[in-house]
Amino acid sequence: MPTFNIEDGLLLPDDALIAGVDEVGRGSLAGPVMAAAIILDRSKCLDNQLRQVDDSKRLSKKNRETISSWIYKVSTIGIGLVDREEIDRLNILWASLLAMERAIDDVQKNLSRPLDAVLIDGNRLPTLNCRGYAIVQGDKKSFSIAAASIVAKIARDKFMFEMAKTHPRYGWEKNMGYGTQYHMEALKKYGVTDQHRRSFRPVAETLESWS
Repeated sequence: MPTFNIEDGLLLPDDALIAGVDEVGRGSLAGPVMAAAIILDRSKCLDNQLRQVDDSKRLSKKNRETISSWIYKVSTIGIGLVDREEIDRLNILWASLLAMERAIDDVQKNLSRPLDAVLIDGNRLPTLNCRGYAIVQGDKKSFSIAAASIVAKIARDKFMFEMAKTHPRYGWEKNMGYGTQYHMEALKKYGVTDQHRRSFRPVAETLESWS
């Protein structure tokens, strides 16, 4: 379960601005990759609420939504989005890092002074203007990163739900653009949309078969 041990281990002042950052949508066949940067106000965090915070993948949809609502009340939040066209142009690794950079820039806009440190989920840091730490499986270790994983997941799910209204045949309201059997069959049957990532093999193969 996540704790504040990593944040405390930085040995920064109590009022230090430490952002946890995570991205979601990296393996999806459609839609953007999105990231969130979260600065939790620990003075507002109750123990019983923190105990509910975990890696978003371990939580039910209902629990994610409930916890996300609480996170918004006790945090400063930034969101970063990199769309399908940018993903195809950059590749998904660089697009994921760019989404993190945009989330960090977005949260910085809401602060009166520069960030002191950033905790990134993963093994690679984006371009930063402050101290940064890449933490493998950070969403399972750090409250700040776990909170970011939840907010990023909720934000992207909402985006894909809206996209499902425009492209109703692919089941995005349920699979969020990932390559489920339903999505793969729809891709073969109906072809590629403006939200599908051309640089991903199943999409590229579909384009080739339709040409």
